[in-house]
This record gives sequence, C-alpha cells and structure tokens, in this order.
Amino acid sequence: MRGGFDERVHDAVALAEIDLYSNVLSAAAAADRRLTDEELDIALGLDRVPGPKGRPAAAPA
Repeated sequence: MRGGFDERVHDAVALAEIDLYSNVLSAAAAADRRLTDEELDIALGLDRVPGPKGRPAAAPA
C-alpha cells in the first residue's frame, strides 16, 4: 500500500468506463465542432451495423 491507495484493489468496470470516457474526450478535443453520432460511435469502438432496436452493435473483439 502506497500513499493510502491499495494497489491490489481495482474495478475493471470503472477502468473500462474511464477508458471509454477518455476516448470520447480525446475525439471531442480534436474536433472543431460537435461530434456526429458516427464519430461518437467510432470513439466508443462501435460499428454502424444496427443491432437490436436499431442501435449500433458492439464491434467484434
């Protein structure tokens, strides 16, 4: 344990959410306008093939 933070403990879901959020922030910072839905999907790693209810499906891993 260093500096009051237990390095053995981590939350995989929280880390994945932080990664997605950082991808969106990076894409937004690089754009000079509002991102389109397609650009957001790309930043989030989604493809444009409709999934259930017309929503984009997750890209294959």
